[in-house]
Amino acid sequence: MNFAEFAASRKSVRGFTKEPVSRETIEKIMDAAKWAPSSYNTQTWKVHVVSGDVLDKIREGNTKNTMAGKPHVRDFPYKEDYEGTHRRRQIDVAIQLFEAMGIERDDKEKRTDWMLRGFRQFDAPVSLVLTYDKNLEPAGITQFGLGALAYGIVLAAWDLGLGCVINGQGIMQSDVVHEHANIPDDEAIMICIALGYPDDDFAANDVRSVRADNSDFVKYIGFED
Repeated sequence: MNFAEFAASRKSVRGFTKEPVSRETIEKIMDAAKWAPSSYNTQTWKVHVVSGDVLDKIREGNTKNTMAGKPHVRDFPYKEDYEGTHRRRQIDVAIQLFEAMGIERDDKEKRTDWMLRGFRQFDAPVSLVLTYDKNLEPAGITQFGLGALAYGIVLAAWDLGLGCVINGQGIMQSDVVHEHANIPDDEAIMICIALGYPDDDFAANDVRSVRADNSDFVKYIGFED
């Protein structure tokens, strides 16, 4: 399989088996992902690999705070509500997922349970929490680098038969993650990645999101037609 086929084969995984992921396997993933592009080779990323009881405590704290109505707490400014085309795409994949899971529009119980799965980091056996030093703020270039690392992680995991989903909900209560994962206050949490072996019987794992046509976002300048 060439790279284009491999990249297109990857999909987000939201249901995982209970099979543990070894430290050796995660090391292999990081050995591949760390070759992501980095501005001036600064490599301004850090990764906290969380599992076991610590991850369970994070799930519990995220869920408890969310159900209590605690506002989202992030370590950097973030646009919560998308608009226009971006919002439409967000809704489209939600419709795909709800249809796959048999969640009706008016089924508040199942919709809430699905939302809480995100705060539980999709019950994955491992969560990779990506951070950067706060003294790098304003951190646009640094955040760009962490995005490149995250893509490297999900591709490297896919190559080894593991699935991932980039999970913003898992760090929406960042104080909970800081506390239980022992992440210093001088590090900003960027995102987390739920990781594990895909559960082939989990219906949402069959969902593949749709990508826009190149003409929707690529502009060519200076080329002869």
